[in-house]
Amino acid sequence: MQPIRALVFDVFGTLVDWRSCIAREARAALSPNCPTLDGEAFADAWRARYQPSMEEVRSGRLPFSKLDALHRRNLDRVLSDFGLDGVPEPVRAALNLAWHRLDAWPDVGPGLACLHERFRIAPCSNGNISLMADLARRNGWHWDAILGAELARDYKPKPVVYLSAAAAFDCDPGQTMMVAAHSSDLEAAAAAGLRTAFISRPDEHGPGRGERCAAVAVDLSANGLTALADLMAHD
Repeated sequence: MQPIRALVFDVFGTLVDWRSCIAREARAALSPNCPTLDGEAFADAWRARYQPSMEEVRSGRLPFSKLDALHRRNLDRVLSDFGLDGVPEPVRAALNLAWHRLDAWPDVGPGLACLHERFRIAPCSNGNISLMADLARRNGWHWDAILGAELARDYKPKPVVYLSAAAAFDCDPGQTMMVAAHSSDLEAAAAAGLRTAFISRPDEHGPGRGERCAAVAVDLSANGLTALADLMAHD
């Protein structure tokens, strides 16, 4: 096998705890309209529209739109579902940017720093470039590039997203490792020729409701990014 030269990362769920953060932001933003809002239920409902909205783009029914635009479209629908049609525009706009303010899992900062010593690193996310830049600034990450959907003008799991990430670093797919907490993401990356590493995030969707083990064959599996860095130090 070719030596790994670059690592590219899924972000939502793999690097950041989107559910807790969106629940917190929703409760804060919407408390004047709904003091008893179930923030976790709101976060789950918003996230549930994520894949269907991207499928509109992947299928060609919609032209490519940045994830911020899809998130806003989905937010308006979820607010309506929760009986919150009266939420004013400035609150909606600010809440939509909650995805730019997500906090990393505790292992991510030190793990990325260790991996960066040996490899080129970049997000390979469905999130747009400004979103990825804001998350990096918030959490103190230092990327070599920001790759993913906006560069490819399509959404994972389309092969072009993974292949364009490898090509951006002048790497063959086999020299590039996709790191994710989602088996479907890794399966698609492997089908495009990338190497794969699974990160266990068993609480991503709430306690015990994330993936603990990969459901597909992967090259490496670890309980966090520091553990992955340890494994790759001996590779």
